[in-house]
Amino acid sequence: MPKRPFSTLPPIARRLKEWRNHLDLTQAELAKRLGVNIGVLRKYENGINVPGGLFLAAIGKTGVNLNWLLTGEGGMLSADPNVEPGPDIRRRIPLISWVQAGDWGGIVDHLPPGDAEDWLPCPKRCGPRTFALRVRGISMEPKYQDGDIIFVDPDVAPSHGSHVVVRLDDEQEATFKQLVLEGSRRFLRALNPDWPGPKLIEIDGNATIVGVVIGKWVDG
Repeated sequence: MPKRPFSTLPPIARRLKEWRNHLDLTQAELAKRLGVNIGVLRKYENGINVPGGLFLAAIGKTGVNLNWLLTGEGGMLSADPNVEPGPDIRRRIPLISWVQAGDWGGIVDHLPPGDAEDWLPCPKRCGPRTFALRVRGISMEPKYQDGDIIFVDPDVAPSHGSHVVVRLDDEQEATFKQLVLEGSRRFLRALNPDWPGPKLIEIDGNATIVGVVIGKWVDG
């Protein structure tokens, strides 16, 4: 069935689509988030069916004012303090390997889809080369656990205390540590107070900072 022009849609269908656009989600992404079939959502947005109680309860949890959605009255955003608006998803970031990170320098848009383990939504503003990594090991505990996913932005300037991904010239893979600056000297520090290896490693011309960690992925 061809899509109807937006101006001819029933008001509730128009507002539903406006809310999805506000969340910056595709139909598939919103349907997955709400736990409904994408065909159901399409029928609601095309004005074929009217949303029922279960759907309204689910979409209400994304932060929309249900009175506005149903009647057009009031503001778009819910005033309920127990409802949190969905994250402002800026773009999708590739989850890559530590070997890829050690040789990272390209634009994400040029990365073939099959070369990434996954593509994750990033709720923060980030540069075009931002990528994600899965933390390995315990050197950065307790803040970062083994298996956590971090977002790394090569376009953010590192500073004292930054958590950085670094490529050492004699290593194939990148490493993840805290940057410590003392005058003109640079060090990498493990956050874990019980880390059995060296707590502080000095770096100079033998290392390249690939990017700065700007956040951690929290599933669900």
